[in-house]
Amino acid sequence: MADHLLKLLRKRRSIRQFASRPIEADKLDAIIEAAVRSPTSRGRNPWEFIVVADPQLLQRLASAKAHGSAFLAGAPLAIVVAADTARSDVWTEDCSIAAMIIQLAAEGLGLGSCWAQIRLRPHNATCSATQYLQELLGLPATYEVECIIGIGYPGEVKPGHAKNSLPFHQVHRDRFGS
Repeated sequence: MADHLLKLLRKRRSIRQFASRPIEADKLDAIIEAAVRSPTSRGRNPWEFIVVADPQLLQRLASAKAHGSAFLAGAPLAIVVAADTARSDVWTEDCSIAAMIIQLAAEGLGLGSCWAQIRLRPHNATCSATQYLQELLGLPATYEVECIIGIGYPGEVKPGHAKNSLPFHQVHRDRFGS
């Protein structure tokens, strides 16, 4: 199992260009199942997942923040990862875990993905990205959006990162600096 995960991690890259090919229902179902199986602190499951396949809504998601979300306009699918902040004080961690599981599930199914950070990002000078998405998606005011994951068949080829390019110097044994 660990070998399978390592193989996925060795080839996984952020994909921002997607083929104009729809995602099969069984693959979407598998990604959703993976998401709701994500572990959370004390089993509180504060996350909510909004699955978006409507092209017009994807266009609007692409402008959620000033920079870094435009690729969503070309994705056949996006999953908005949001949370009820009243359910857990560690909702950001729980949502981040779920988002990475979504990306790994997509990779395992032959799909590409990319994370667009939303939390703490501006939509424009007067509105946060989360406020924009709360209005657009009908999210309650107590909900925050961690990120949006764009998913689809890759429209670009990127090789995995070479092992010798990885930051192993940031790994310490027993004490920092060792």
